[in-house]
Amino acid sequence: MLAFPGQGSLSPGVGAPWRDVPAFAVVESISTATGTDLMTLLCEGDASGLVQTRNAQLATFALSLAILDASQLSHLASHALGHSLGEYTALVAAGIVSRDQGIALVEARGSAMLDAARRSPGSLVAMIGGHDDTAAAACDAIGELWVANRNGPGQIVLGGTLPAVAEVTERAKELGFRRAIPLQVGGAFHTPLMASAAVALSAVLAATDFHAGTAEVHANVTAEVPAPESWPSLLVRQLTEPVDWEGCVLALPPGAVVVECGPGGVLCGLIRRIRDDLSCHVLGVPADLAALEGLR
Repeated sequence: MLAFPGQGSLSPGVGAPWRDVPAFAVVESISTATGTDLMTLLCEGDASGLVQTRNAQLATFALSLAILDASQLSHLASHALGHSLGEYTALVAAGIVSRDQGIALVEARGSAMLDAARRSPGSLVAMIGGHDDTAAAACDAIGELWVANRNGPGQIVLGGTLPAVAEVTERAKELGFRRAIPLQVGGAFHTPLMASAAVALSAVLAATDFHAGTAEVHANVTAEVPAPESWPSLLVRQLTEPVDWEGCVLALPPGAVVVECGPGGVLCGLIRRIRDDLSCHVLGVPADLAALEGLR
């Protein structure tokens, strides 16, 4: 099974270890297709460039595909999961959309979300130690605050306006959480503040061909495996509704072997907290490829 991270997984220089791996050529091809210098951004860019929404989404998508190509595991995967932006990488990996379509969708998504964030500024904060009821109560108490990600036991991401996120961060313990970790992102993703992005992206999605894939992909907003024709509406909903990562992981078959194609290993950390019967491998640097020999 393959897992693909969202844009929060990037850090300065994250692509540098992969620069000399032949599969890294996909980054150059996506750079050319989008007119964005992803090579420099991934290998030499600073944090300020990587946090910009359009840059971050294209760079994460490109690096994840490069790592997937280097793994040579695509044809063996029975399932593919992606967190937020990573859902698009999963759709490409599974053959549900083509690579060219995936590039166009990610570029359109990043631009639409950037515009929505400028219209309705907001942010995200990871709340540690609470539960669904705790999160719901905090949102009701503060207002202009919503659940954005259900990441796993004891970790729920909230998103909202900048004042709302600042307030819930300051009042975390009072509201029943152990602590709050502000996330370095460019907007309140997966909340109603992304409504204009959903409108903008819906036309692009409606013009995209979705096919039956070689692997099953669980949708972020339902944790179910949808029919190909359902993907456009689900991806529109994903912009304004929570990512149910915990539900997606719980839906995987028993004893699955998961390979996370992307930097950081955040998803494997979450997967291990959700399911103790799954084994998880992180492909974060080229040296990790050696551990995959027994999986191919």
